[in-house]
Amino acid sequence: MKTKSPVRPSLPLSVYLLLAILLATAPIICLLSVVDSAVVRQELEANAEASRNQTESGIILAVNLVDAGLKLFDKTLDREMEDEFDLVIAEYERAGRDPGEMDLFRVREELGGGMDLYIIDEDGVIVNTTYPPDLGLDFRQMPDFYDRITEIRLGDSFAADRVVCGISSGELRKYAYMPSPDHRYLFELGLAGSEFQQYRTALKYREAARELVDENPDVVEIRIFDCLGEMIVGETHPDDGRRLEMVRQAYREKTVVEVENATAGELTRYVFIDMADLDYASDMSLVVELTYTTRRAEAKLAGMLDRHMGVLLIAFFCIGSLSALGAHHLTRPIRTLIEDADAIACGDLDHPIRVSGDREFVHLAESVSAMVGSLRETIRKTRESEEEIVRYSHVLEEQVRVRTAALEESNRAANLYLDIMGHDINNANNVANLYADLLQAELAGEPGAELLEKARKGLTKSIAIVHDVNTIQQVQGGVPLLRPIDLDAVIRAEIERYPAPITYAGTTVTILADDLLSEVFVNLIGNAVKHGGPAVEIAVRVEDRGEEVLVSVEDTGPGVPDAVKEHLFERMVRGTNSTAGTGLGLYICRMLAERYGGRIWADDRVEGRPEEGAAIRFTLQKVREEGCL
Repeated sequence: MKTKSPVRPSLPLSVYLLLAILLATAPIICLLSVVDSAVVRQELEANAEASRNQTESGIILAVNLVDAGLKLFDKTLDREMEDEFDLVIAEYERAGRDPGEMDLFRVREELGGGMDLYIIDEDGVIVNTTYPPDLGLDFRQMPDFYDRITEIRLGDSFAADRVVCGISSGELRKYAYMPSPDHRYLFELGLAGSEFQQYRTALKYREAARELVDENPDVVEIRIFDCLGEMIVGETHPDDGRRLEMVRQAYREKTVVEVENATAGELTRYVFIDMADLDYASDMSLVVELTYTTRRAEAKLAGMLDRHMGVLLIAFFCIGSLSALGAHHLTRPIRTLIEDADAIACGDLDHPIRVSGDREFVHLAESVSAMVGSLRETIRKTRESEEEIVRYSHVLEEQVRVRTAALEESNRAANLYLDIMGHDINNANNVANLYADLLQAELAGEPGAELLEKARKGLTKSIAIVHDVNTIQQVQGGVPLLRPIDLDAVIRAEIERYPAPITYAGTTVTILADDLLSEVFVNLIGNAVKHGGPAVEIAVRVEDRGEEVLVSVEDTGPGVPDAVKEHLFERMVRGTNSTAGTGLGLYICRMLAERYGGRIWADDRVEGRPEEGAAIRFTLQKVREEGCL
């Protein structure tokens, strides 16, 4: 017997050893490199974060220092403005405490013309003023400020505010407040002066933060916004709408909001500086927008990665060179052993094994030598066995040929007997049955007629048995040749053979079967008529279920007990009543259903109530549009 020679590996063992060493060391080297890169990345990120925190802490401190100085300047104007409210209150009393009757422009002239007057009602709305752009201004849109001025209106004392930008004018003004004697209104004075531009300028905040920003090379830009979202330091941007939302979020949440733009390599932080003071109505808090570049850190990280890649390549080269030398030395005895094994494989069983060196290889050489000796003995015995097998195979082939011929002769004899039974015996039965019918007509009403009836029934049963055997022979005779069959025509042809009333609605389905399909309906309808009694009602139903159809033959007879249903379609299983047949009819139905690619089972006509009649159901395969399954 020939055996396939084993397929040799495409690479020598030394190469596999080299690859194994590299695969063992490469993950360790790569892991160390990845860990070191992660540590460096964390250090770079930590340094950048520390630098940002230091810059932002310094900016917060510097802005608070500037604001403290400006607050001292703002207080120098408080006494002057408090004294001016006497004229406003006098005019309020003169007008009968009706703000609409107050001559605020006359009072403004008496105050020197440098202050604007405002009357704010209980709803926080300016109802009268010497500055028309602010008339109707509703402070309820600024809830915190509205709460503060409401508190001042309900109090009894003067309250000064800081120098802030006017909402409508945008110029710097010093505001102060005094409640009306009846607390219905709040009087407000707004002082505007050119000296504010000297001491109150946004550049002071920028100058305070510039030195800290210059020390951090990652800072690209700084902008400062007030509590109303107005930019007081910096330049405009095309996306200021989005940036203003971040400013308002930082002010609303009183925290730091961070937005990263990976594409541009920038990180923008909106830092809230809390400068609210309960002594003043206006909130001087600011939001500082700092834009940092992340490209410097990324450049450092990229350089570090390049250095790591160089180190990795050098390490792999060194390890590969040393591994190649070691693998070559380790595999030298194996190469010698392979050469000797190849010589033996070519038929030279007397070739010596030339292996020296380590003890393991010497043991291997001894084992190979022993194996070659055993191989010689095995070959000798194999040749002797082959000769014996050849002799036995010739004898076995002759026995198989003789027995095959005998089996074919037996099959021909069996088919001959079946043909004789199906033709000659069936003809004899039919002739005997015909004479029995004539004799029964002659003996009608006379003694012996009953015995003749039993003989005639026996002949009828014999005819049915022969018919069933012929049907089984046809079913088992070879590969079925199925073709499209009109199911409706088959069902109607079988219904017409029975006088009993049978309900059938008809169908248009074409199924795949052959001429033996009618035997299914012959047996099922015949059983329903035979076992159902004189008043039995029979129904044939066809349900279309996609690629197959479900056919049911139902009757109102005694039904099938649950214990019998499982074995009802087995060969030679008969019913339990007096009308039981040969036991082949339902077995033939099962064979034909499986022949057509379906299945058959017994069911209750009314589910769960077998005593109300039986239902035999089976499936058939439909013919597709192409004409085949």
